[in-house]
Amino acid sequence: MSYDAFKRLDATIAARKGADPDTSWTAKLLAKGPEKCAEKFGEEAVEAIIEAVKGDRDKLASEAADAIYHLAVMLAARDLTLKDVAEQLAKREHQSGIAEKAGRG
Repeated sequence: MSYDAFKRLDATIAARKGADPDTSWTAKLLAKGPEKCAEKFGEEAVEAIIEAVKGDRDKLASEAADAIYHLAVMLAARDLTLKDVAEQLAKREHQSGIAEKAGRG
């Protein structure tokens, strides 16, 4: 598995945007709107946090995958992709986190 999985995830979510909500979980989430997508992402993020605290690496990896999927769906609900996020990360690569936060003002 490679980081190309994120590119494929973006493509899959884009393809499911117009799918039947009765046959696609992604389409069902998107049909409920950005707020529901954000709520579901929040739930999955909390589950990942719980597993991080517990220390079970396999469960954390699984919950993190769920959180990333739901993050990508939430982004798609606002016409963004994981590629857009990667571009933001690339802009920050040579900047300290402290300087980056200060620059947001």
